[in-house]
Amino acid sequence: MGSWVDFSATVVSSPRFFYGSRTHCEHEAFDVQSGAGRLEVVDNVSIAPPCPVRTGDRIEVCGELVADPGRLPVVHWTHHDPGNRHPDGFIRLRGRLYA
Repeated sequence: MGSWVDFSATVVSSPRFFYGSRTHCEHEAFDVQSGAGRLEVVDNVSIAPPCPVRTGDRIEVCGELVADPGRLPVVHWTHHDPGNRHPDGFIRLRGRLYA
């Protein structure tokens, strides 16, 4: 399990969409630059609405940070948890909450 984080960042890549190999749910992923460095945000858009980010957008992210050896650190659980096993996360863009 990773650490729970809440931070502001700048979006530095266009969103990519894929289906999770374990969850079989659609996900949105994009890279951000935070005060702690570059991170990948992965959001399950089968649970939460897609966040229409563009390169250069400032966002707030709340979720679980996990190390992924050989890759960028990943922030996931950026949405509510329908199973109530994790704290609820979110992405905030231009004042709107995507959770």
